[in-house]
Amino acid sequence: MNDFLIGIGKRLKDIRKKNNLTINELAFKANVSNGLVSRIENGRTIPSLPVLLDLIQSLEIDASYFFEGVEKKSNAKFIYVPKESQQIIEKEVEAEGFRYMHIFSKSLHSLGFEAVLLTLEPNSKREKVITDAWEFKYILKGEVKYVIDNEEVILKEGDSLYFNGKFPHVPVSISNESCVMLVLYFYTA
Repeated sequence: MNDFLIGIGKRLKDIRKKNNLTINELAFKANVSNGLVSRIENGRTIPSLPVLLDLIQSLEIDASYFFEGVEKKSNAKFIYVPKESQQIIEKEVEAEGFRYMHIFSKSLHSLGFEAVLLTLEPNSKREKVITDAWEFKYILKGEVKYVIDNEEVILKEGDSLYFNGKFPHVPVSISNESCVMLVLYFYTA
């Protein structure tokens, strides 16, 4: 884990310098303190996911590009989760036509991560919900309308969506076929 922290900090510093930004300029753009940026760059602290994403956005790069350069070292070569250990979970009591399959979750210090497969059946119903997570959706099959706060976006197979779950949101079935999506939740303490 320490190697990963150092990798995040090193990557942040490298890109900041490549963009000819001072710590003060980056901190101002991301609305964080200079000291926090310095501690992250030196591997002395891990930022919360929202702070890290604000920093990445302030560098004007994609998150995928940022993490490509982060080296991750560990004694374990991989984490294996057999299908038999995956389980259907109930997330919302009042929801109809929402089936969640828990795939994987991990908590590291102040960062939590959960992956589920959500199958949204035709004519499904649920009110908007709020979560304490940043959410990433990737449509594996079908199509869906996502309502976030008062905005709507249509997602089709291969499309992805990333948003702050603190905004009221709900997927709405718009097809006679099921929609299957990979959902990643990023929690911070």
